[in-house]
Amino acid sequence: MGLWIAIFCLFCGVLLQLFPSFPKEKVMQFGKFYLIYLVLPALALLHIPPLQLSWNLGLAPAAAWLTFLLSWCIFGFFGKKYQWSSSLTGCLILVCGLANTSFLGFPIVALLYGSEALATAFLIDQGGSFLIVSTLGVWVGSKYGQGNPSAKGTFVKMLKFPPFIFLVLGLLMSLLQLSLPTLLLPGLHLISSSMAPIALGVIGLSITFDKQWIQSRYLWLGLGYRLLLAPAFIWGLYAFFMPTSSLVFKITVLESGMAPMITGSLLAMEFGLQPKLAALLAGLGIPLSGLSLLIWHFLLG
Repeated sequence: MGLWIAIFCLFCGVLLQLFPSFPKEKVMQFGKFYLIYLVLPALALLHIPPLQLSWNLGLAPAAAWLTFLLSWCIFGFFGKKYQWSSSLTGCLILVCGLANTSFLGFPIVALLYGSEALATAFLIDQGGSFLIVSTLGVWVGSKYGQGNPSAKGTFVKMLKFPPFIFLVLGLLMSLLQLSLPTLLLPGLHLISSSMAPIALGVIGLSITFDKQWIQSRYLWLGLGYRLLLAPAFIWGLYAFFMPTSSLVFKITVLESGMAPMITGSLLAMEFGLQPKLAALLAGLGIPLSGLSLLIWHFLLG
C-alpha cells in the first residue's frame, strides 16, 4: 500500500504541473519545509539512537564523498581535454556528483528494505550528501560559476540545518546509549510515515523537461555516470571492505545509484551553471532511476 501511495503522489505532482493556476512553487516550498524541519529530524530521532555504531556504518557515508570526488575527476578531466565551458563542467561535477539520497533515497530504501534500513540511509545522506552540497558543492559552484562563499558561511549554514542538528543529537544518544521517552514515539512514527508520499509529491512537482537538452550528449553522460558508473564503482570498491550480502552494503550501493540531487541542481542554477541542463538532469534522472534502481536491486539480491 505504501508503494502505491508513493507512486500515486509522484504522478499527482507531475500532473498538477499541467494546471497553470495551481500554486506549484508555494506547495513545493511548504513540502520541502515540512520534510526538512519535521520529517527528517523525526527520522533521525527514531533511527539513529538505537544504532550500534560500527566500521561498516562509517564506510556508508564515505561512499557519497568518493562518488563526488570521482565525478570531479572525470568531468574535470574531460572538461579540460575537450575544452568544455566552465559552467558546463561545473554543472556536471556538481549535479551528477550528488545523489538524491533523501527525498528519493529514503522512500525507495524504505520500500525495498524496510524502515530499519533508514538509519544507514540517513547517515549516508547527512554524513555524505548534505555535508558535500554545503561545503564542496558550494565551493565548486563558486569556482566554476558565480559567487564567493566564505568558509564561515558554509559552516554556519551546516550547523543550522535541522536534520544535521538532530543527526548529531542522535549520534550522541547512541554513544551514550540513551533512548527516547516512549511518549514521543507514536508522534514521531506518525510524522515519519508521511515521508514517502510528501517527498515523492515534491519530486513530481519539480520534474521539468527541456527538449533542447534531451538530445545533448552531456545529459546522457551525466546520467550515465550517476545511475550506472557511480554505483558500480562503489560496489567494486566496497566489496573489499564488507560482505556483499550485508544490508549496509546493499543500501550503500543503491543510494549511490539514485538520481541527481535536487538540492545540487538548485545550487548549480543559483551559480549559473547551465540551469536548463541542471534542471533536466534532476528531473529526467528521477523517472530513469526507477528502471536502473530495479536493476541494481535485482543484482544485489
